[in-house]
Amino acid sequence: MKTYLECIPCFFKQALFAARAATDDEAVLKRVLDGVARLVPGIPLDQPPPETARGVYAAVREATGVSDPFRGHKDESITRALALYGEMKDTVDRADDPLQAAVRIAIAGNVIDLGADPDFDVERELREVQQKELGIDDYDAFREAVASARTVLYLGDNAGETVFDRLLIEAMGKDTVYAVRDTPIINDATVEDALRSGVGEVARVVSSGCDAPGTILRRCSPEFREIFDTADLIVSKGQGNFETLSDVDAPIFYLLKTKCPVIAQHLGTHNGDLVLMDARS
Repeated sequence: MKTYLECIPCFFKQALFAARAATDDEAVLKRVLDGVARLVPGIPLDQPPPETARGVYAAVREATGVSDPFRGHKDESITRALALYGEMKDTVDRADDPLQAAVRIAIAGNVIDLGADPDFDVERELREVQQKELGIDDYDAFREAVASARTVLYLGDNAGETVFDRLLIEAMGKDTVYAVRDTPIINDATVEDALRSGVGEVARVVSSGCDAPGTILRRCSPEFREIFDTADLIVSKGQGNFETLSDVDAPIFYLLKTKCPVIAQHLGTHNGDLVLMDARS
């Protein structure tokens, strides 16, 4: 997916939001925005937005001196999600189609995105998700892919939704590798976050080696690339992973909630829609 002009003001908005999580010093906040402004002339429109986001959040770290401004937010979202785990597990176990229920809960977890919506309401999303029609619903193809897969690569997104991902990994019952970001960026999950969520109990947790809020394959580690290239099925969570992988030919299913008009338009859905999309359909 390319970068649209509408993405550029969003970079400023996200940078300011991240910087305010680190400091309330107006002079420092101004330096952050100045740093982002210097990036604008060189933003590659033929590259996905997470490529530029690497520089945006580097500007935040450089100006504030804080490497993980959302650490507290991530801890809180994981704690909230863990408190809901038992109830969600019961919902999956009681469902007529446990895999489908787990898919919907995993997509609902994608609402936990401080970069797109700091006022997310995950409890409301969970209440609505089992009845809500998906904007793109390739569940039948997904069920068949899961049934035939021996190995699954699951690409995580935000820290709190790792708990929701665990439910889907359990429902799939496959040999799964769970990949997360290499370093803290926004509230995206790192290895530490995934292990705290209990994902390590149901999957092998690895870093992708990428420091962007997405999966930019040329920036990933050779070890991760081998896992990516040999997986029978790849489950990709969130907008960032979609943005960076949408042009890649691989057995990917995208699970996400559309949180900006640009991505909704790109997918042909409405903003706010839930999506389960077969990349090869």
